[in-house]
Amino acid sequence: MNNIQVNVTGGQIPQAEIEAYIAHGRKSYPGRQIERMDVAVDGEYVDINYFLADEPFTRIRRITGYLVGDMSHWNDAKRAEEADRVKHTME
Repeated sequence: MNNIQVNVTGGQIPQAEIEAYIAHGRKSYPGRQIERMDVAVDGEYVDINYFLADEPFTRIRRITGYLVGDMSHWNDAKRAEEADRVKHTME
């Protein structure tokens, strides 16, 4: 189902059960892509580990009173204000 690698150890389970575990993972992690799922069968019990695709994130900093990810859309005056600010060190 959608190129998800499924590894089953310790026994066998029907394809319908695997698809139900994938559906559960999608419900538990909405908006995230499941790359791999490991299912360890132990009698009547199973342990499931979902491995999700990495998500890019943008570092947000507080610069000159604004929360920003980057300064790519700032005008020249705001860039100059950032360049002129006092930068503190931890020494």
